[in-house]
Amino acid sequence: MHKPSKAELAAAHGTVLDDLVAPELNVLFCGINPGLWSAATGFHFARPGNRFWPALHLSGFTPRLFDPSEQKLLLGLGLGITNVVARATARADELTPSEFVEGGKRLVSVVLEHRPKFLAVVGVGAYRTAFAAPKAVVGPQEATIGETRVWVLPNPSGLNAHWQLPALAEEFGRLRAAASPSRPPRRS
Repeated sequence: MHKPSKAELAAAHGTVLDDLVAPELNVLFCGINPGLWSAATGFHFARPGNRFWPALHLSGFTPRLFDPSEQKLLLGLGLGITNVVARATARADELTPSEFVEGGKRLVSVVLEHRPKFLAVVGVGAYRTAFAAPKAVVGPQEATIGETRVWVLPNPSGLNAHWQLPALAEEFGRLRAAASPSRPPRRS
């Protein structure tokens, strides 16, 4: 994966990153919105320092640490990626509450169409706003979308200092255990 130039990053502002989705996935991970690095490269959670890919591996979702450029391999593992808000920004605080609400409606449509077993929203604040659930906390939610169970995970951005990688991996592992109860947790 190449490092985007300043011009490529600037040009990525406001663009949309395609979903990585297929029917009946085990888990559809849902980011807040694409960052400029992801939009410029075309790969989800691509910015160096984002801990999504290490957390996926350490929690046992992937057999090895994947590079963001290998994201299509997730589909073969029953995993996909989307975002609450499709528009790329430098920071999530550039998004408006109405964008989150509209994004939540779009997300419901995606989930109802593709019917994943779990929707995992990575970012409790995004989930609270998009789904009018101000008291939601990290973990399984009572709400469902059709037959799809909803789980909220911590934001894996390197800017989220409240969650270090071991704790992120443990939380991702709780979801992995719920989504694949017959598979023992992976230890690295």
